[in-house]
Amino acid sequence: MPSLDHQVNDRDFELLKSDPYTFAVLARILKGACELILTDHERFLLCHSASRHPVWIWTPDGASEEEKERAWRMAKEARPLDQGFRYNLKYELAEYFIQKAKAQGLNAGISMNLMAYDCPDPIPPTHHADGNIYCCTEKDVEEAARMIGGFHIAISDGPTEEAYCRGKAEEHIAANAFFFWKNAQGKTVACCSYRPDGALASLGSVYTIPEYRRKHYAENLVYQVTRLVSEKGFTPMLYTDADYVASNACYTQIGYQCRGRLCTLAAL
Repeated sequence: MPSLDHQVNDRDFELLKSDPYTFAVLARILKGACELILTDHERFLLCHSASRHPVWIWTPDGASEEEKERAWRMAKEARPLDQGFRYNLKYELAEYFIQKAKAQGLNAGISMNLMAYDCPDPIPPTHHADGNIYCCTEKDVEEAARMIGGFHIAISDGPTEEAYCRGKAEEHIAANAFFFWKNAQGKTVACCSYRPDGALASLGSVYTIPEYRRKHYAENLVYQVTRLVSEKGFTPMLYTDADYVASNACYTQIGYQCRGRLCTLAAL
C-alpha cells in the first residue's frame, strides 16, 4: 500500500468528490488547521480537526478487508476509541471497526446516525411562524455565543467552552452568516448559520430554545436561510441526526433531499 502523508493535496479533494455530500464538512476542514492528517492520497484519509470534534475517516465504497484493517490500525494508533475519540465514517467501515473493537475487549457502537441533505429547490413552509428572520451584527455576539452553546448541549455534545462559542459567533457574524428568528414579541427563539465552500453552503447551528419548540420557528428560519443561500448561487446542504424524526420531517417539508448517510462511532 502507498505510504502515508501528513499533508493533503489536490488528489485528496478529488477523492472526496465521490462523496460530495457525506464528506462535505471534511473537505472544508482540510482547508484549515488540523491536529492530525493521515492520507495515502488514494484509498485512505484520516483527519482530526481539533479536540472535542470527531475524527473523520474516509475510505472508498467497497473497501477491501486489507484496507479496512489498515484504517482500523491507523485510527487505533492515532486517535483510539478507548481514549474517548469518536469517528465519523461510512457504515461498512463502522461495522468492521465494531467487530475489531469487540475482539479486543472494547464495546463500541454507533452513537449517531447522520444524514446529508441538499436542497436544490426550497419549498415555502406550510406552517407560518410569528416573527421574522434577523441577521446578527457585532452587538449580538454574546447572545449568539449562548445560542451556539445551547446547540451543542442539544446535540449531546456536552457543555462547550465559552471562548469556543464566542469565536464561532464572531466568525459567522463577520461573514453576515448567523441568523436569529425573533418572535412577534422580539424574543430570540432560534438560530441558524451557514458556511460556503465551493459550490455548496452548509447550514449549521440549527437550534430552538426548548420552551419555544413546536411553533415552527426553526422550520421558517431554515427555509429563509436556505433561500438566501440559493439566491447567492450556492447549493444549500446540512447534516441531521437520522434518529431525530421531527427535525428530518421539518427539512424534507421545505425541500431538502437525502443524498448520503454516515455515522459516528464511539466507545460505549
